[in-house]
Amino acid sequence: MAKKSMIIKAARKQKYSTRVYNRCQICGRPRGYLRKFKMCRLCFRKLASEGQLPGVTKSSW
Repeated sequence: MAKKSMIIKAARKQKYSTRVYNRCQICGRPRGYLRKFKMCRLCFRKLASEGQLPGVTKSSW
């Protein structure tokens, strides 16, 4: 779980645009971020396996 202070710091508008970094909207994790879904890989995997993300299917070959 990410620290509340870091989540709040990332949410506010930065002085310079290069300082902006992405965090998961669900848990606040800064690493393993998927831009298309705006969440980290852990939350993505959990929601995808539950079938809550439309258009995402588990791959098998």
